[in-house]
Amino acid sequence: VGWGRYEDQRIGLAKPMTFMNRSGESVAPLCNYNNLEPADLLVVVDDLNLPVGSIRLRPGGSSGGHNGLENIANHLGTTDFPRLRIGIGNDFGPGEQSDYVLSPFTPSQQPDVDTALDDAVDALLTTVREDLDTAMNRFN
Repeated sequence: VGWGRYEDQRIGLAKPMTFMNRSGESVAPLCNYNNLEPADLLVVVDDLNLPVGSIRLRPGGSSGGHNGLENIANHLGTTDFPRLRIGIGNDFGPGEQSDYVLSPFTPSQQPDVDTALDDAVDALLTTVREDLDTAMNRFN
């Protein structure tokens, strides 16, 4: 966990030390310790359901089959927390999902991934500087 300031606002960045599927075990205590509401979060995840290089911001909603989001929702007791999904595509065969998710991006995917990461940073900073709705309108 790291804390800093951006545009006169205190912001934190946390990378759970748990497996992705157990992210809630880190997120919930972080919220409790820092008196954060779920709406104060912006959870960033990879997403097989989005094409490589795309991003989507949402104020809340279902996990969409993402086990990490599901675990966070279970530990927070709500699905009402903002999330930023970064598309990694789903170019894998039956039974190869784990290998695909854990593998490096291909050289042909890398430019799209680099663009998505730049857009994700801009979307996150827009959310902090302005608000989530403005960021969704600009980046979705």
